[in-house]
Amino acid sequence: MTDPEPTGLTYEQAREELVSVVQRLEAGGGTLEETLALWERGELLATECQGWLDGARKRLERAESESGSGDAASAED
Repeated sequence: MTDPEPTGLTYEQAREELVSVVQRLEAGGGTLEETLALWERGELLATECQGWLDGARKRLERAESESGSGDAASAED
């Protein structure tokens, strides 16, 4: 079985491994236990990738709101 702990991978590493997991699942041929372990790993990786993307979105929104409030203040001057 795979480790259910967070992977500690970068987004790019997690995405690359997720692609590999999907390819292996699509190829088939593994035992039921191997397939379940791959599925669980894929779910973990997908969740981790989504967390990275959500974090990036929040950072962008925060940067946009900060720059937007700065623009409004300078427009009033």
